[in-house]
Amino acid sequence: LWIFGYGSLVWRPGFEFTSRKVGFIRGYCRRFWQGDSFHRGTEGAPGRVVTLLEDCGACTWGVAYEVRGEQIAASLQYLNVREAVLGGYDTKLVKFHPQEKDVEEPILALVYIATPQNPSYLGPASEEDIAAQIIVSSGCAGHNIEYLLRLADFMRYFCPQAKDEHLFSIEEALVSILPCLYYTEDSLEET
Repeated sequence: LWIFGYGSLVWRPGFEFTSRKVGFIRGYCRRFWQGDSFHRGTEGAPGRVVTLLEDCGACTWGVAYEVRGEQIAASLQYLNVREAVLGGYDTKLVKFHPQEKDVEEPILALVYIATPQNPSYLGPASEEDIAAQIIVSSGCAGHNIEYLLRLADFMRYFCPQAKDEHLFSIEEALVSILPCLYYTEDSLEET
């Protein structure tokens, strides 16, 4: 079984896997439109995490994890709690296209998508409003700022050819609100 992650799963899958591949799925765009009142926020101040929207001209980059044998049941049980029970996500099968050029056929993968019908769905907002909500939100998995910056870093380092204007415009809005919070490893070494 392959499981495709496009949010925090790209850096913190939380389950054992046999292999992983960076790549993309077609027909979906990533949006910070899902509320999170457990991992990256609270009931009173939900954070914002990503979900996928159908968009025939788009593609979303992420990581697909291959799970085998006993890993399958364990990963599905874990993800059912993390993504479905706590997150409000449903599952779908999608065609995953690995970044590697030697793979000809796409791989069928399971993906978790939060739809507008779930109670935590927040829907669209301006990049500035999303960034402002992210700045004030924190949950049991950490601050919502970390979620945004880790996702942006993943895209920069593993998928430099990909464009994700929504993600990077929210990161830019966050930096314009709190420029002192944005740093790189290089800037840490200099101080």
